[in-house]
Amino acid sequence: MVLKNLIYQCKKHDRSSQEQLYRLFSAKLFAVCLKYSENKQQAEDNLQDGFVTIFEKISQYNHSGSFEGWMKRIMINTALQKHRQQKVYGLNNEDQLEEEEFEVETENLEVDFLMECVQSLPDRYRQVFNLYVLDGYSHKEIASMLNISEGTSKSNLARARKTLQEKIEKQQNIKNSAQSS
Repeated sequence: MVLKNLIYQCKKHDRSSQEQLYRLFSAKLFAVCLKYSENKQQAEDNLQDGFVTIFEKISQYNHSGSFEGWMKRIMINTALQKHRQQKVYGLNNEDQLEEEEFEVETENLEVDFLMECVQSLPDRYRQVFNLYVLDGYSHKEIASMLNISEGTSKSNLARARKTLQEKIEKQQNIKNSAQSS
């Protein structure tokens, strides 16, 4: 009920309510921006630009579905749009890799290390990996969002998984070597 009133006040361009909404959701949405940005500074810029868009389009939110989900989608689209303006996603004639399931033992790895591995992926792989694995989009949706083919989306995901597997295995080998010494 409180959120509904806050949204209503934001639709009336009430600055105090906008600030309250920002404080309520900025930490969660910053985490989303970090996933789709090259660095912290870019994530901060994307967060600010995303909130500007949220406040501009809040009158379009019709209370069907999650408000947080609606804002998250705006943040993702903001980051992807800015990224698209700077770089090209598509790969010309890239060989499509089979979409394999990679199994890697992750229970002894720290979350920070795993997030660092994901952040270190090349941009096109990281974006597809985040959209598919972490946010649950289909390859068809990803292809539309990134203006690439479904095959390129699948190939980028497979390459991201392979790269992550190699990084994790390397880390595990380093740990095993250190423990046996």
